[in-house]
Amino acid sequence: MIKLLKPQSFRGAIQGGRPNVRESLCSCFRNEDAGNDCISFLYRQNLYWEALEAFDFMQKNTSFRIKSSTYAHLICACASLRSLEQGRRVHNHILRCNVQPDVVLHNHILNMYGKCGSLVDARRVFDVMPQRNVVSYTSVIAAYSQNGQEGDAVKLYFEMLQSGLVPDQFTFGSIVKACPGLGDVGLGRQVHGHVLKSELGSHLIAQNALIAMYTKFDQISDAWNVFSRIPEKDLVSWGSIISGFSQLGYETEALSHFKEMLFQGAYEPNEFIFGSAFSACGSLLQPEYGRQIHGMCIKVGLERDIFAGCSVCDMYARCGFLDSARTVFYQIERPDLASWNAIIAGLANGGHATEAISYFSKLRHMRIIPDDVTVRSLLCAFTSSLSLSQGKQVHSYIVKMGFESWTTVCNALLTMYAKCSNLHNALIVFEEMGDNVNSVSWNAILTACMQQNQAAEALRLLKLMLVSHSTIDQITMTIVLGACAEVASLEMGNQMHCFTIKSGLLLDVPVVNALIDMYAKCGSLVMSRKLFDLMETPDVVSWSSLIVGYAQFGYDEEALKLFRTMRSSGVNPNQNMGLFLLRSTALV
Repeated sequence: MIKLLKPQSFRGAIQGGRPNVRESLCSCFRNEDAGNDCISFLYRQNLYWEALEAFDFMQKNTSFRIKSSTYAHLICACASLRSLEQGRRVHNHILRCNVQPDVVLHNHILNMYGKCGSLVDARRVFDVMPQRNVVSYTSVIAAYSQNGQEGDAVKLYFEMLQSGLVPDQFTFGSIVKACPGLGDVGLGRQVHGHVLKSELGSHLIAQNALIAMYTKFDQISDAWNVFSRIPEKDLVSWGSIISGFSQLGYETEALSHFKEMLFQGAYEPNEFIFGSAFSACGSLLQPEYGRQIHGMCIKVGLERDIFAGCSVCDMYARCGFLDSARTVFYQIERPDLASWNAIIAGLANGGHATEAISYFSKLRHMRIIPDDVTVRSLLCAFTSSLSLSQGKQVHSYIVKMGFESWTTVCNALLTMYAKCSNLHNALIVFEEMGDNVNSVSWNAILTACMQQNQAAEALRLLKLMLVSHSTIDQITMTIVLGACAEVASLEMGNQMHCFTIKSGLLLDVPVVNALIDMYAKCGSLVMSRKLFDLMETPDVVSWSSLIVGYAQFGYDEEALKLFRTMRSSGVNPNQNMGLFLLRSTALV
């Protein structure tokens, strides 16, 4: 059969229709076994479409019966192609021919529908199965988990336990992946307990899934505990923990584990591990080490890979090496949106507004549709009144594309207008956000007010914020206390002080410093000193707020005494003490 027609020419042969080709095909299907073998052979060669076309040919030109194993190969081909249409066609043929699938074929059908995203079809098949095993349950659990129906995945998992079936490593891998989607770390720990009790729980599939789960729950210590107990780690294990450290702000640990993986020499980093390492270097502003890793990336032939290239570009851009970022960007074979976003963000944050806009125009010319990340990155380029007109142009594009309903985009607009000293437009954007405002929005508009010396407007907005029951965090509180200090509103400052006590924000050093400064500027030096004395380790801001407060109200000797105490404790003065230092020199 194989000598008569090479598999690579099968599609063309079927479509050609010439008599001699047709004779060759008929020879391939000279009997039932040969026809089934031909389809299976094509599947094993990863020629999935050709296998399906051979199936069509066999139906139309022979009366041969399709074997159950051949059906399984056809269903698997549809799953690999993610072709729901072809999968349903093969499944319908099974039903029309009154074939009674065994549990193995049924499981392949379940898996196919799951990978094609048709959960209704998968569940319908599952419910009519006369016999189910662990693979049956796992296939549907995986389908639910992969398609955003984590609650159904968990429900079916516990039904499986009640049926007496024992989960295997694939079941654990699928159900563990479902837990972060529900935001239930307690459930994740419960499933972790099941994994520990199971004989199959030590398998790498389950362990690697646990590392990823704890990372998504921001529980990096739990993720590391799982990782550290794996006796023989694979590339996924290393990639999961390095990515976890990098994503959660433990960049030094990420690079340490990257070095350890290289030292052990068992595995070569892939593009995702390189990406995590580059991200860590960018966050730590370590371009020197980033260049070394870039050299490794080139050595293993990943310099043109989209994911790795995007990460390198982002790393260089964040470190201020824009020439290197441009070079890497143009080396990427087919830059995707993430790559464009990286170079635009780098240029924007580096103060190259005109060039950032130029890249944005090139992106659109390439018919790549920008996303919210693109426009948010671009807005960072406009940081003064000189670039306000460019910022307004991007704002018009945002409205045109419908991004004005995105809270993150509106927050970026608020920040842009604040930096461009345009409080009027910032207030308009804020008011148009309506119910979409969040704590970031409030902080952005309050900051804009303070930057324009509109403390009274900031306090007016604060009252609206309190009425809306929005969350007041440490950033909000420091801004508001600054406004109270500017207008010398001791009454409002006292109210905010009470709020910090009730909300637990009084434990936050920047908030305490803002309170010390507010009371000092409002002339309540006794309360300012009381808060200062309660601090275990006052920083330079704490010292300067109290010292300058004493000096402003004429308590020069007390201020000078505090200044000497500050210096003896090893704290150096900051620029806010300039006026006091001049006064103290005159006094001496």
